[in-house]
Amino acid sequence: MFRFAGFHITLFEREISIPGAAIFAVCLLVLALMIFYHLRKRRARTATIKYSDLKIVKRSAKTGRARFRFLLAALRILAISMLVVAFARPQAGTENREVTSEGIDIMLALDVSGSMKAEDFKPQNRLYVAKEEIKKFVNKRYSDRIGLVVFSQSSFTQCPLTLDYGVLLTFLDQARFGMIKDGTAIGMALANCVNRLRESLSKSKVIVLLTDGVNNAGQIDPLTAATIAKTMGVKIYTIGVGKPGNAMYPIDDPIFGKRYVYLPNEIDEAGLRKIAEKTGGKYFRARSEKELEAIYNEIDQLEKTEIKVNEYVQYRELFPPFVYFGLAFLVLEMLLGQTVFRKIP
Repeated sequence: MFRFAGFHITLFEREISIPGAAIFAVCLLVLALMIFYHLRKRRARTATIKYSDLKIVKRSAKTGRARFRFLLAALRILAISMLVVAFARPQAGTENREVTSEGIDIMLALDVSGSMKAEDFKPQNRLYVAKEEIKKFVNKRYSDRIGLVVFSQSSFTQCPLTLDYGVLLTFLDQARFGMIKDGTAIGMALANCVNRLRESLSKSKVIVLLTDGVNNAGQIDPLTAATIAKTMGVKIYTIGVGKPGNAMYPIDDPIFGKRYVYLPNEIDEAGLRKIAEKTGGKYFRARSEKELEAIYNEIDQLEKTEIKVNEYVQYRELFPPFVYFGLAFLVLEMLLGQTVFRKIP
């Protein structure tokens, strides 16, 4: 880390801090004014001697001293520049950060049943849009362990709780249709998530479940799984995805190829709401991609990790060399001006 330090002054019994950057800016302004003054002074009329004929003067060549007289101005500018930088007190420091955080354990339950093929979130289907919004949600988290459970007729852990978000997102990309037989086992998905959070020592444990259907498979009822989650201090957020009314579903016909049929949306909103309320969570309905994005943003705000950052910076002074060089250039300019490049008159 590199910075220009400032200093404190007391004015009318009040301490005022002047940052080094401001000092540096003022010094540069003074330097610019001095250069401007020097250039104007060169144009000003100096002492002159009248000659009857200037032909001899014009024919005479400049001496070596006259050619290099510009060195005096250059030395003076260098001296002032070095002293200006020294006055701004440059410092170099090593920064150490101590981060203390209380992470949250989050299990994401994602429905990969056939109904998620519905393309009411044009131009993509529900599963594709859900995966993209989950990626955005994961990328906003910091120091939270996140896992993924996928479910259809049954459920399994696609990715256990991890801090390696790269691995998690890779497993999320691999979630696809046909991994599990078709169906919707919401209770089994919740039970699987609770089991993953069972031994968690985190202060906050959360499940975010996304589905577009009604529980019609599995050996565990969703409300029973929610009761177990409540007992273990797990909060559940439920999300129902899909537009109201009928939705277009693609069908691969062996004779006519791919075609679309309209089927009604069947989301158990009442059941999803009861699951969330039982554990102190919240139910959301996503009718569009924008609504789904807003839902994950809201959950992200509701479940924030507390992070405390302590910074320690050790600085070392860099101004002494600038002082030495500035004084050296100034002394050299004065010596040359009074000896080698002395001008008469």
